Amino acid sequence: MIQEFNKIGKVEGELDLPGDKSISHRSVMFAAMAKGTSRIFNLSNGKDVISSKNCFRELGVEINAKENFVEVIGNGFKGFRKPNKPLDAGNSGTTTRLISGILAAQNFETTIIGDESLSKRPMKRIITPLTEMGAKISATDNFTLPITIYPVEKLLPIKYELPVSSAQVKSAVLLAGLHCDDPTMVIEKIPSRDHTERMLGLKVEQTDNARIIYSSKKDYPEPKEYVVPSDISTAAFFIVLTLLSKNSSLMIKNVSMNKSRTGIISVLKKMGAKIDVQNEKIIAGEPLGDLLIQSSGLKNIEIEEEIIPNIIDEIPILTVAGIFAEGNFFIRNAEELRGKETDRIYSICYNLKVLGFKVEEFEDGFSFEGRITNNFPLFESFGDHRIAMSFGILSLLLLDGGKVNNFECVSISNPNFNKQINKIVR
Repeated sequence: MIQEFNKIGKVEGELDLPGDKSISHRSVMFAAMAKGTSRIFNLSNGKDVISSKNCFRELGVEINAKENFVEVIGNGFKGFRKPNKPLDAGNSGTTTRLISGILAAQNFETTIIGDESLSKRPMKRIITPLTEMGAKISATDNFTLPITIYPVEKLLPIKYELPVSSAQVKSAVLLAGLHCDDPTMVIEKIPSRDHTERMLGLKVEQTDNARIIYSSKKDYPEPKEYVVPSDISTAAFFIVLTLLSKNSSLMIKNVSMNKSRTGIISVLKKMGAKIDVQNEKIIAGEPLGDLLIQSSGLKNIEIEEEIIPNIIDEIPILTVAGIFAEGNFFIRNAEELRGKETDRIYSICYNLKVLGFKVEEFEDGFSFEGRITNNFPLFESFGDHRIAMSFGILSLLLLDGGKVNNFECVSISNPNFNKQINKIVR
């Protein structure tokens, strides 16, 4: 489907956005692991989280949609049943990598499959540490899906230093560690998203140059109530649209303010963005607040290596902000972008060239300069929801608008994107 966008006048109003995708995945998983009934409020309605729910249903977990929450009746410690068919993770890398840590401890064989995009994404990064714990896992010659996880007598706790900053790898190891009597230790030199350790209440030690996270059987989840804050990665698209639109103001309610996720706010503020955080509070261990965004003049800045893991999902929309900011946009140390739903470095560079920019692509980033010469471009989404939404936002800001091919992929994280845009643009 080709989605056409017309130039807007301004942005105004208020938005309540769907639940954070990362927290939603974990809420479903931890509730499914617990023995008894949990409730999840504001669960994401994106396809990725639906994939997590479907996988756990195949594992024997009862999940019911109620009027204003989702009820999960968990199976307890090693209580899942052998599925009748391979678990289909769809497009969700989070589902695949986190559930692998759980399945490595079960008493049955499981195969995980995914769509064409997910089947190209790297899985060696979780297979290596889980195998070190005693798990038995087979994959393709390229260490991609499908993977099969075989039963073993027991898992062994390990001390594992992350070779890359990845919340998914960290979580896979920590979730496997929940099935061991003695603690598993995960060491990360560059902090990644910390939802897993927050939501499970895991012990965390901070040294001069690393964080050390511990998990063991005593940390196994129990039934509880989860309230999922709005997804800051989803909010980022509307934040940038408002900043770049004249005479505009937008309030986004109850957005996740987890410090491992708010790098996009920090970067935009350094660029000159007027973003005010109001009504901050903590619910179920996760901080949240309301964001008031106003039109702003932006300047491109140097983006430091240390913050890249914190903004990795927001780099596509941050690039859009960079197009309209003073100075040239330049980003490095972001090689992780190549292993996402698509090769996001290539995808962004391709679309920048469509606009008429001179683009230099690096293995770990890109830069561009010049000006827009194509006044009604057709952008390619490459089947990636964040690429689609980023260049949809850009199209709304172009003189003659623009179009995005295969825009339906936005349903992966935010199927109501167009409705939300129509609510706030004038």
